[in-house]
Amino acid sequence: MSKIKVSIIGMGNCASSLIQGVYYYDGKSATDCIGLMNWDLGGYLPTDIEIVSAFDVDKRKVGQDVNTAIFSAPNCTTVFCDDLPESGVKVSMGQILDGCADHMDQYADNRTFLLSDAKQPTQDDVVALLKSSGADVLMNYLPVGSEQATRFYAECALEAGVAFVNNIPVFIASDKVWAKRFEDANIPIIGDDIKAQLGATITHRILTDLFKKRGVKLERTYQLNTGGNTDFLNMLNRNRLASKKESKTEAVQSAAANRLDDDNIHVGPSDYVAWQNDNKVCFLRMEGKLFGDVPMNLELRLSVEDSPNSAGVAIDSIRCAKLALDRSIGGVLNAPSAYFCKHPPIQFTDDEAYNSVQEFVQGK
Repeated sequence: MSKIKVSIIGMGNCASSLIQGVYYYDGKSATDCIGLMNWDLGGYLPTDIEIVSAFDVDKRKVGQDVNTAIFSAPNCTTVFCDDLPESGVKVSMGQILDGCADHMDQYADNRTFLLSDAKQPTQDDVVALLKSSGADVLMNYLPVGSEQATRFYAECALEAGVAFVNNIPVFIASDKVWAKRFEDANIPIIGDDIKAQLGATITHRILTDLFKKRGVKLERTYQLNTGGNTDFLNMLNRNRLASKKESKTEAVQSAAANRLDDDNIHVGPSDYVAWQNDNKVCFLRMEGKLFGDVPMNLELRLSVEDSPNSAGVAIDSIRCAKLALDRSIGGVLNAPSAYFCKHPPIQFTDDEAYNSVQEFVQGK
């Protein structure tokens, strides 16, 4: 199979884990591919992914080789593959717009050093780079709340004819107007808001579905998360969180037997704890009633390294987007969106979404 040429918006922790993973799995086989949902997906292996262009706005990353930039501050994720060769691809200056929250400059060790005096690219500039680099897929790793910036890059993907994978909770795939534009242009899109491989939301969904299947009435629940990466620091600005909270809440509500009243469900980012770095800690509580209306409750603590936890899912998103390009399928890819994302246009159960992705990969 040909290489899958990928362009990345935002060279943060998630991009670091994704790129490290491409090198980490090089030389491995299907028998020792721990951490991947699929080794071979439609004929494409993880190592078929090639980063051909990238965008950022931090002066510690812009102008650096991609494989150097992913280890630059303020990135703090686990380094599990550090012996990377130079990629030959330099990080380009991106559009700032609302891609950086104002309060970030108050944190000396974890701030974004904006290149605000640098010439920012126009849409034509970004489209030209996407085309000249031969990008097949554009990965959106902007910070939560980057509404204007996400729309800017979605426009660029449409104009360049590049598949768009929207990993953040800005509603593009799940917005009917945007979805129609990608359908009319026959360009694939997957979104919105990536699910982790085994993270807070997917665990919460599975347990909610378990309550439903075992006849337990779920009466109230919360999901509280803490972390110390720039994602959690960015989310201290609660004004940027409306779509994030909606995305995570709807992912859980859609798995419940009956929707909970707003007062009985709290799902959302909670707090920034600097020393946690890229470690994310989730606290779940679920209260319900068993046989005979007898009360019960469940409490769970989940600790994961946040960015590697999404990288395997991102690798499958990239490969599904490329399969759609190969098959001239445009618009929202509903099965991959439902399986890989928290806020797809159509919510399936996770079992249904899994089976639908297998059928998509097989070309059914």
